[in-house]
Amino acid sequence: MPPTLPRWLKPAPDSLLACALRRGRPAWSEAIHVLWTLWVFVLPLFTPQGYDLRWALLTLLSYPLFLALYACVLMVPLRWVWVVALAMCALSMALQPWYPSGMNYFIFGCVFLGAGRSSIWRYLSWLVLLSAVFFAYARWMGCPWSAIAWLLPTVLITGVLVRAQRATAQRDAALLLSQEEVRRLAATAERERIGRDLHDLLGHTLSLVALKADLAGKLLQRDPAAAGREIGELGQVARDALAQVRRAVTGIRAAGLAAELAAARLLLESDGVALQAELEEAALAPEHETVLALCLREAATNIQRHARARRVRVELVRAGERWRLVVEDDGRGGAIRPGNGLDGMRERLRALGGSLRFEPAGARGTRLVAELPHWHAPAPVLQPV
Repeated sequence: MPPTLPRWLKPAPDSLLACALRRGRPAWSEAIHVLWTLWVFVLPLFTPQGYDLRWALLTLLSYPLFLALYACVLMVPLRWVWVVALAMCALSMALQPWYPSGMNYFIFGCVFLGAGRSSIWRYLSWLVLLSAVFFAYARWMGCPWSAIAWLLPTVLITGVLVRAQRATAQRDAALLLSQEEVRRLAATAERERIGRDLHDLLGHTLSLVALKADLAGKLLQRDPAAAGREIGELGQVARDALAQVRRAVTGIRAAGLAAELAAARLLLESDGVALQAELEEAALAPEHETVLALCLREAATNIQRHARARRVRVELVRAGERWRLVVEDDGRGGAIRPGNGLDGMRERLRALGGSLRFEPAGARGTRLVAELPHWHAPAPVLQPV
């Protein structure tokens, strides 16, 4: 909210409007529902009185008051929303003898009554009770039952739908927070790993550099040839350390299978898809692990968007001299139409001597199989001290 607004125009931190803004939704997304009050201006078409002077005066009196209550609902703390909602219902009942269009205010009040933290059964009980009170009051004031018989089903259906919509938005927000927490923990673990790797990599190397530099300095006057050898070995140590640092940076930049598996699990399980994973412990080259991680990411994205699956199995096994990543789903199957993502996966695998193929899985599902040759780590080179 702009800082120039007075305090009474700023939403409370836990208000409906503030929650919507934190989720990245614009303010008008909460105010757009006020368009349903169009029925206030349409209902006189179906009444004998029509657009008479009384209707015009009561509309000029009540509609601005309703809009003020609507704005209040959006900006007050969540624990006070029910008070403003009941005020909308009371406004509707006060106008009922002379202003049938005011029933629209009652529906809004019942809907906003479910914006709090009460259980769904308590909310439904309130809806039934308020509708019964309104129906009895309207009948006592002489309103024909046919004009208000629709009120209870309308209130129940609208209230439950809006309540479900808000519950879905809350679950999405909680899922987003959990994903951000996973990313934060993964980043923390990665920083710790980088610190350990750099310590293990550079600690011994820098100690060796310092030792040879001191030795070369002592030999420089007494034995220049030996000092030259030490300086030459010092240069070789530095070059080897530089190569090791480059390999470590490549590994740091690489996408990890474990991180992609966690992201795939969040993506699929948030959509109601169960994921089962069996990953054999493997010492993969950084570029190999990156390619397999990207394959897993693309496969999970395609399953979530197109497969309509209920279960997914991810498996990484060694078959002879090759590593095989299998992603299998029980979705609708059908012909796979390669796109930019699948073509990119195939090209990356081929560049490393691997392959990519699709197979039918069961009656309807699809199985993605990505293979890469087994990587043999180079033997460590020992430097003389």
